[in-house]
Amino acid sequence: MRYFIKLAYKGTDFHGWQHQPNVDSIQDHIENALTILLKDTIEITGCGRTDAGVHASQYFAHFDTEQDISLDSFAYKLNALLPKSLVIYEILPVIDKAHARFDAIERSYEYHVLLENNPFKLETTWQIPNRDFNIALMNVAAGVLLQHHDFQSFSKTHTDVSNYLCNITAAHWVLEEKELTFYITSNRFLRNMVRSIVGTLLEVGEQKITIDAFEQIIKSKDRKNAGLSVPAQGLFLSEIVYPKNLFKR
Repeated sequence: MRYFIKLAYKGTDFHGWQHQPNVDSIQDHIENALTILLKDTIEITGCGRTDAGVHASQYFAHFDTEQDISLDSFAYKLNALLPKSLVIYEILPVIDKAHARFDAIERSYEYHVLLENNPFKLETTWQIPNRDFNIALMNVAAGVLLQHHDFQSFSKTHTDVSNYLCNITAAHWVLEEKELTFYITSNRFLRNMVRSIVGTLLEVGEQKITIDAFEQIIKSKDRKNAGLSVPAQGLFLSEIVYPKNLFKR
């Protein structure tokens, strides 16, 4: 039987999602808890990789087991074995071939910039006080992203992807009081893509580069032309969408 795990985590305490030798990963914690509860070695597959310090307000992973699971209580039992910065919301039965990574049809991220200092948000925002941004210009530039599909300029170099094509369907900024948030949705994302797009759009907002220059950066397919990669702590994976026919109920 295959199950999806719906979860969330604050990435501050972890070295990313994926298992790595000698570091603390989210994947390791969940696999260890599943192995304890099911008394069998369990491996899980996540919907994607998040880097150290990146958060997820919604994340999915899948695992297989031959044992019967009480869906009403299993998430509760898992949470009792997990750090408080990692929460299991639901265990969802799915069809046998459902895949948490490859079956996702849409992913959304948020990046949070705080235009003031706040000690209570140090781990969940990038704080850059005393800087002014033209939000209207940033939103015009964000709209340019929807007109293109090759985003090599915003991808980490030397990755194992076969292409840099993404179908971005939404991208915009919202300012509420002193918090500036970037929202973006696509069928897939490249390594470091959102953080480098944000860094480049902020340069547009400070009028260091023009809208035309931003589009030329995309067309150049050269990471060296894009802006800085903003820090990890402001980034959240916020939503994953799957076809409804994957779920058994």
